[in-house]
Amino acid sequence: MNQTFPLHTDRELESIIAKAENAYETDWSRRSLAERRAIVKKAASLLRENTDKYAKLSVLEMGKLLREARWEVALCADILDYYADNADVFLAPEKLLVKGGEAKAPHGLALAHEPMDRLYRHL
Repeated sequence: MNQTFPLHTDRELESIIAKAENAYETDWSRRSLAERRAIVKKAASLLRENTDKYAKLSVLEMGKLLREARWEVALCADILDYYADNADVFLAPEKLLVKGGEAKAPHGLALAHEPMDRLYRHL
């Protein structure tokens, strides 16, 4: 079954990003690490409990084979657990050495923005 899905417009993308930034600033960033860890762990659990539901979406939207989509859902759950389990280390203040000044590691909307092969080695 082939289906097509409309792309987001630039305005829609800007709105989505603005909502995400607002949620981060007004809610997520104000939660304790324990609260955030519990939410991320719950998300991993929900993925595992509903593997077929999310795998079928991946089949529909990206044309993946069901077995591959199930593997990918499991991988996403593992990645969420990995970040939750290592949040103390990842979110610890870090002083970055730069020439002629000081910098801080950014914390915000971007998460897991790294090559996937690097992530696989950590799981």
